[in-house]
Amino acid sequence: MGRVGFLFHPAFLDHEMGAGHPESPDRLRAIQSHLQSTKTLDQLVLLEPQMASKDWIAEVHTRSYIDSLESRAPLSGYTSLDPDTTMSPGTLRAAYLAAGGAIKAVDAIMNQQVDQAFCALRPPGHHAETNRAMGFCFFNNIAIAARYAQKHHGLRRVLIVDWDVHHGNGTQHTFDEDPTVLFFSTHQYPHYPGTGHSSEIGRGDGKGLTINIPMSGGEGDEEYCEVFQNELVPAAEAFKPELVLISAGFDAHRDDPLASMNLTEEGYGSLTRMVTEIAKRHASGRVISCLEGGYHLQGLAASVNRHIVGLLEA
Repeated sequence: MGRVGFLFHPAFLDHEMGAGHPESPDRLRAIQSHLQSTKTLDQLVLLEPQMASKDWIAEVHTRSYIDSLESRAPLSGYTSLDPDTTMSPGTLRAAYLAAGGAIKAVDAIMNQQVDQAFCALRPPGHHAETNRAMGFCFFNNIAIAARYAQKHHGLRRVLIVDWDVHHGNGTQHTFDEDPTVLFFSTHQYPHYPGTGHSSEIGRGDGKGLTINIPMSGGEGDEEYCEVFQNELVPAAEAFKPELVLISAGFDAHRDDPLASMNLTEEGYGSLTRMVTEIAKRHASGRVISCLEGGYHLQGLAASVNRHIVGLLEA
C-alpha cells in the first residue's frame, strides 16, 4: 500500500459564491466527513499548502489578470466575474492556497514524502484561462502544477488526465501548442463550456498532444473504461509521461445534478486503476489529483473515497 497525501486547508471553506450555488464549501465538508467515517483519512499523509507566489501563477496566467483579481476582491459582499463565478472576501486567499496546494503536492511527490496525492481544493481550476475566470474557476491549479513540476523539478513530460464532466478549456488552451504536455479529456458533449470537440488536437508543436473524447449523455462505467483503454493507454505509452496529473471532477457521477452521465463510484475506481498503471509504467508511480467538479454531495464523497482507495492500492 502506497503513501498517499491528502491536501486540505480550512481557508478553502471561506470561499463562497452565494446561497444555493452548487460549488459550495459543503462539498469539502462532505468529502472530509465520508473519509473520516470510512477510516480512509487515517491511512493518509496530511499535507497543508502555502499560498502560491505570483511568479508561479504567472507561469500560466497573465500578470494583468492576477492584478485584476486582487483589485476586484471584495471586502464584503460579492463581486461577480461572470454569470457563474463570484468572489467573496475569502475567495482570493483560497485561490492562492489552492494553487499553492497543487505546488505543495508536486514537492511532496518529488521529495518522496508521498507516492501519490489527492488535493481537496477549492476553488477548482480547469476552466480558468490565462486572462479570465470562468466556470467557478480563478487560477488553473492543474496547469500551475504542471509548469511547476517542469520548471522547478526539471520534469520534461507531463500527462494531464481530465475526467471532469465539463471540458477543461483553460487547461487545453494553456498547453495547446506545447509538445511537453499531453492533455487527455473525457467530457459530456455538447455541454458547458462548448469546447472539446474531437477535432481539437492541439496546434503547432503541440499538434496531436491534445486528445478530446466527447461523451454522450447516459454513458457510464463501461464506456469510460473502454475509452481509457483504447485511447488514453496507447497515447500514454507513446508519450511516456514522467508525472501524471488528474483534473479529478466527479460530476460525471450518475446522481450529479449538473450533467447527465452515468459513472458510479466503482467506475471512478476503475479509471483510477488505469491511470495509476500508466504512472507505474512510466512515471515512477507519481500521480497527483486535484479536485474539480462534483455537486451531488453523497456521490462526490463516495467517489472521492473510492478514488483515494485506488491510489492507496496502487
